[in-house]
Amino acid sequence: MTRKRKWGTAILSVTLAASLAACGSNSNSPANEPASNNAGSGGDSKPVTLTMWGGVPGEAGPQAVVDAWNTENPGVQVKYERFVNDDAGNLKLDTALTTNQNIDLYVTYNLPVLVKRVEAGNALDLNSYGDYNIDEKMGEDAKAWKVKDSYYGMPTKKNVSFVWLNKNALDEAGLPVPPLDWNMADLQKYAKALTKEKRYGYVMDMSAYNSIFDGTNAGSGYTKADGSSNLDDPNVKKAYETLYNMQHTDKSMLALGEQLTSKLPTDAAFLKGEAAMLGAGEFVFRSANNLKDFPHDFQIAFAMIPKVSADQSNFKYPGGLGDIISINPKSENKDKAWEFLKWYADGGMKPLAAGGRIPASKDADVGAALDTLLGGNKAGYDVKSLEEVVLGKFPTFTVTLPQQVVDARREEYEKFFTKSQSIDDTMKNTAQRHNDFVKNSK
Repeated sequence: MTRKRKWGTAILSVTLAASLAACGSNSNSPANEPASNNAGSGGDSKPVTLTMWGGVPGEAGPQAVVDAWNTENPGVQVKYERFVNDDAGNLKLDTALTTNQNIDLYVTYNLPVLVKRVEAGNALDLNSYGDYNIDEKMGEDAKAWKVKDSYYGMPTKKNVSFVWLNKNALDEAGLPVPPLDWNMADLQKYAKALTKEKRYGYVMDMSAYNSIFDGTNAGSGYTKADGSSNLDDPNVKKAYETLYNMQHTDKSMLALGEQLTSKLPTDAAFLKGEAAMLGAGEFVFRSANNLKDFPHDFQIAFAMIPKVSADQSNFKYPGGLGDIISINPKSENKDKAWEFLKWYADGGMKPLAAGGRIPASKDADVGAALDTLLGGNKAGYDVKSLEEVVLGKFPTFTVTLPQQVVDARREEYEKFFTKSQSIDDTMKNTAQRHNDFVKNSK
């Protein structure tokens, strides 16, 4: 072979290799993006920045999560933006999504709100990715978050609501930590025994009101066999009456009217010793572990949200999964957002455990999350009841009622608890408003 022919063959080989490499770099499969989006592929490439919106204050864990990711992934940096998880905050997020304000990932905390975002075209169908089985990773409770039989967001944490107990107060009153299957009659007895001057036996976060009512309807159904409302279920009525008697007869519970007027922070009231029991969720850990701002010298124990009746076999407990993280379909970096989301769910979210957010993925280290949850304050908790209640497995529910019906129900029971409407009218009006909503939605 002549020298000229050898050089020609070499040049052809180099050219062919370069062409093949260029073709390979332009794959548009879900696992690959165009080369122009690959951060860190050249010395002059700038890092890709993903923006994630969530409702938890950055200092309560999210900033530590993104800092850990950013350290490990210099080519893909995540920026966390906090929105307040209320009507105004969710409207702000929806407006930002609609006007394409560079959101890559965001968190939804309510199923009806997620449905609205899916219908508006603001959530990517995660079934387009085949490398992560959400059902297998998160378990049966994940299915409650499917919309149109697809996942438009990944549930990432275990939802838990329960009763926080001042164990020192229990010991003084000679009361044991309640059994897992206690009921509202037991709650009323405990609250009455624990009430003393300047201390209520029980206070309840507004979210916990709904937990008892939804726990009943999740078991018996939100509608009857004929399709009419079941929000007037006899056990729901019994729950209303028990709470009313605790507020106005026993005076062992803060009256709802006073709670609404004073806007009392119930977690602070409990930690100050102004209440011996608190119905709330895992979010209280943020305050309970903050001994600087919420100093307290009593040990905290835990009990389940009580079912209404002792024989209520179909009661379900507030829980399931939450913190649904979606990818904005308008994002220019959807695949990179997906890689971050998988990392987050399988353990990256561990710093959030300090505020009570326990990872849902079977591949996350729950033991490590529990250590993070307790921090240096393990002695401040009755660990046995914490493990049984916070990490236990129970029949749970995810609220499926449309937000308009949830709001209507609250308006009606507020009238009852503030003595402006009878129990019978409350039940009748609640069911009627539910029926009217269903009729008008057809």
